[in-house]
Amino acid sequence: MSRNVVAIVSSILFVVLAALLIVVPVPFVTWRPGNTVNVLGSNEEGPLLEVNGIQNYPTDPSQLLMTTVSTTRVDAHVSLPEALLAHVRTRADALPREVLYPAGLSEDEVREVAVAAMDTSRSSATVAALRAAVQSVTEMPIISSVTLSGPANERLQPGDLIESVDGEEVESAEQVKEIIASREVGDPVVFTVLREGVTESVSVALNADAQGRPDAGVKVSPGYRYAPDVVYRLDSSVVGPSAGLVFSLAIYDKITEGNLFGDEVVAGTGTMDPDGNVGAIGGVRQKLAGAEQDGATVFLLPRANCPDVGALSTDMRLVPVSTLKDAISALQLIDEGKSYAEVPTCG
Repeated sequence: MSRNVVAIVSSILFVVLAALLIVVPVPFVTWRPGNTVNVLGSNEEGPLLEVNGIQNYPTDPSQLLMTTVSTTRVDAHVSLPEALLAHVRTRADALPREVLYPAGLSEDEVREVAVAAMDTSRSSATVAALRAAVQSVTEMPIISSVTLSGPANERLQPGDLIESVDGEEVESAEQVKEIIASREVGDPVVFTVLREGVTESVSVALNADAQGRPDAGVKVSPGYRYAPDVVYRLDSSVVGPSAGLVFSLAIYDKITEGNLFGDEVVAGTGTMDPDGNVGAIGGVRQKLAGAEQDGATVFLLPRANCPDVGALSTDMRLVPVSTLKDAISALQLIDEGKSYAEVPTCG
């Protein structure tokens, strides 16, 4: 074979391999800074976050930014050069695909999980904010899911708060489970539930689960009853649990006197549980970049995420928090003009 032929074949192989590197997807997704949303703002339909059934106080002109991360869509793919470029950039990253999109789940299932996480985040944020504002919150069992093939389908609904079972008042999910377990397969059980503010009684005939035990075909979890109603008018494409801290702060600021944020443009991220604990999130560096780009001067983040910040340079004041009360206290100190020595920082 002549040298010219070898050179031509080698060139063709090089081009083919280069093309494959660009075309063939790799099992990674990319993270980049996303948009921010001032949750104390409004759109054409009204306030992005509205609290009804309780006295509200003015929040203008405060700005509280919910931060997001722009990620590869579940139905899209990343090439090797894209993944490498994201990995080396300071404010982007590439990570294994299964971190965001567990294997075996369809596109619709992935979205359902993310939407459910957002719904739980909003509920927990509301409970935490009301408790911080010393408002009444009653814990009671709730129907969190209904099995489509079970006896409760189209009778009980997710979101039903359970007041009693067979006339016996219940205060916890465990009590509900114990009453069901004490019955026989085929027995009718009457659930008295609070549904959209109205009390209803629903009879469910128990069937047998896989082990032959009496089963109503529902999942019962801890739930909460409170008077205020929180309405969200955010873009439905924004999902997941990481806005819990921001939601709690927004609700708290609306239902308490004074201006929590002063002249600062505050941004933040972090999950929130009903007890007011702030949990770690992913993509903190990307959220920091997006917040700074949109003018934030203070950024609240979970204390557990401090190591992820590393040596990232920013002009924002980074304030790590472990609880909602930590966040409220830090913002009050900042509004009073306290120095960095008196306000928590990463490090």
